[in-house]
Amino acid sequence: MNNLWLVIKREYITRVRRKSFILATLLTPLGLAVFFVVVQFIFSYENDEVSRIAVVDDGDVFSGPIPDEKGLFFKFVDDDVETIKAEILEGQEGGYNAILHIPVVKNPRARDFRIEYFSDEPMSLDMEIAIKRRVEKAMRDYKIGQLELDKTALKALDTDVAIRSKKITVAEGENEDTSMAGVVGAGLGTIMGFMMYLSIFIYGMMVMRSVMEEKMNRIVEVVISSVKPTTLLLGKIIGVGAVGLTQVLAWMVLIPGVIFLVTIFFGFDADAAQQMPQSPDMDPEEMQSMVEQVMAGVMEMNWWVIIPCFIIYFLGGYFMYAALFAAVGSAMGDDLGEGQSLTIPITIPVILALYIMMAAMQAPNSSLAVWSSFIPLFAPIVMPARLPFEPPVWQIVLSLIIVVAFAGAMVWLAGRIYRVGILNYGKKSSLRDMGRWLFSKY
Repeated sequence: MNNLWLVIKREYITRVRRKSFILATLLTPLGLAVFFVVVQFIFSYENDEVSRIAVVDDGDVFSGPIPDEKGLFFKFVDDDVETIKAEILEGQEGGYNAILHIPVVKNPRARDFRIEYFSDEPMSLDMEIAIKRRVEKAMRDYKIGQLELDKTALKALDTDVAIRSKKITVAEGENEDTSMAGVVGAGLGTIMGFMMYLSIFIYGMMVMRSVMEEKMNRIVEVVISSVKPTTLLLGKIIGVGAVGLTQVLAWMVLIPGVIFLVTIFFGFDADAAQQMPQSPDMDPEEMQSMVEQVMAGVMEMNWWVIIPCFIIYFLGGYFMYAALFAAVGSAMGDDLGEGQSLTIPITIPVILALYIMMAAMQAPNSSLAVWSSFIPLFAPIVMPARLPFEPPVWQIVLSLIIVVAFAGAMVWLAGRIYRVGILNYGKKSSLRDMGRWLFSKY
């Protein structure tokens, strides 16, 4: 136990004192600040491109003027298209740089309608959307008039259907409304699933690089003479994990401070940036009610189950994959390019688990989601995403037992590979070699 603590301490202190760790910890929040400033500049940048469009409305589709936008101006003209083309080619002062031709509507009942746009400059996506939106609205009003339809009656056909789900069994003091539970659960599950995905890759690769560095520097030959390989491997996994946790905690302190300073010095309006564009038909009271339902859904999450289970899944998944990455790192030779192929069998389950997690968001109790919760390599990512949807207790308990047991088995098996592979120099190791090391008596 004392040797394990010494290994953990060495791994932690050695990495925390490195310049690369200090720079990454400090520069990441600064990089995030630069990102916020650049994004704010991009969205606040005023487009100086001006388009003056001559509208030839041969079909009398528009019943009034076309509303302008910033840098986009429309004006109806009585001349034909060819005359306006000649004016543009002559470069007359105050002329137009584009022509919008609205042809005669031959059949008001037709669904398709083709208009023409003439310009030497390619049409931008924003301009195309703006023109189509205006013409479609005008065509709708035009068809209503031509077909002698009641505009009020047509508007009454549009119905916004909202589903309000309620529990059948409601305990005393419990909220029966579960309308936003699915949305909140999907959001929370996605966040936890992606956290697991990123942590496994980032910290697992960090463990693998640590093993490779010691192997190439031959430091491990001295260390392994006084420490058991399994103890050394376990200490390395815990130490690197503690380094990652330290960095995350530092970012949790630094990033809010950096965002606060950016808000002060650069005028970044975080509240305005978080505001979502609202539909003109959205009722403010309805929006307020929706926000209250979301907050109620968050408060009613079974946090006493989610938080402890997430921590166990996080640790189990980290130990599981970190052990596998460490085993691969010990088997790699001097040619890192050839050794990278050994990581493919590890990365494939992680990627598959991510896609299964996305599917579990749509159907958290489907057979795919349930059975994947019991597969050790998938469970640390899939099951945390299902926790907000309150799966049966037996599924949670069984999945936790499988993950913890499999993580311990992976550490033990990786230790057997590590004890041989870490001293294997000058030879490219394969998966077959790693399988043989598992049963080696050395």
